[in-house]
Amino acid sequence: MNKLLVVIALAAAPLLNAAEAYKIAVIPKGTTHEFWKSINAGAVKAEREINAAAGHEAVKIIWKGPLKEDDREQQVQVVENFVGRKVNAIVIAPLDRRALVAPVEGAIKAKIPVIVIDSGLETKAISSYVSTDNREGGRIAGQQLGKLLGGKGNIIMLRLQVGSASTEEREEGFLEAIKKDFPAIKILSSDQHAGASRDTAKQAAENLLNRFGKQLNGIFTSNESATAGMLLAVRDAGLAGKVKFVGFDSGETLNAGLMSGHIDGLVVQNPMRMGYLGVKTAYAILKGEKVPPMIDTGVGFVTKANFNDPAMTEMVRPPLDKYLK
Repeated sequence: MNKLLVVIALAAAPLLNAAEAYKIAVIPKGTTHEFWKSINAGAVKAEREINAAAGHEAVKIIWKGPLKEDDREQQVQVVENFVGRKVNAIVIAPLDRRALVAPVEGAIKAKIPVIVIDSGLETKAISSYVSTDNREGGRIAGQQLGKLLGGKGNIIMLRLQVGSASTEEREEGFLEAIKKDFPAIKILSSDQHAGASRDTAKQAAENLLNRFGKQLNGIFTSNESATAGMLLAVRDAGLAGKVKFVGFDSGETLNAGLMSGHIDGLVVQNPMRMGYLGVKTAYAILKGEKVPPMIDTGVGFVTKANFNDPAMTEMVRPPLDKYLK
């Protein structure tokens, strides 16, 4: 081989010492609601920051989850698929605190560290839990609704679905605050579930309003889709602005409801920060760093009065277009 051919061959050869990017799978509960889009945006933000600091592609996130938030089997399959693909780490918001234990522990046994975000899982094997203090968020909702009602009246609560640890914590925190601090408030219904979509939530809300609407003074709903479904039902029933309504999460529909006065307040998380810290924590673990077992991403309460406060911006108006284009 002459010198020219040797030079060409060397130029075409791969760089054997080039570091390969860590593949981090990010698995949401669903992919349709704005909450999960904010999680995605936060994960992309972390990926960009890590790669910019490294000066090369150090991390590659892979975003995949079930379409609907009640498809446990599909989420299990997603986890198992990523284990088969031998990703380097998994960041997951478990749909069910028990159903996802086996697949997650299977990933950990395959030496894939798992960071749980948003909603808890009944295992101690995970590397870290990055989430809102959901019980505290529920207590805030109870305190605020109690104050709006002047400590008296009749209320209903619409739950999300059985097995969702995050929303169950919110619901219990809400009931705890009402029973402890507002004994004159009567809870007319607290055992109905909205289901995974806005449509199922609207149907459940309509049933509640048909039954209790004439004696109703206040409402609490525990996530984005339940709040959106209840908002539609309240409007259809002619009760918008007539009953006090506190929801959980934000998004275009809920923010518009707040500004119109049809929702009185929203307990808001920081899902973008959740996705961001989930990926950053996974990367830290892959580099051999110690991470806290639990990371609190914060919770706030937004009303029409403080909606435009700078402190609320990332919670209620996350810059999705900047990261998801």
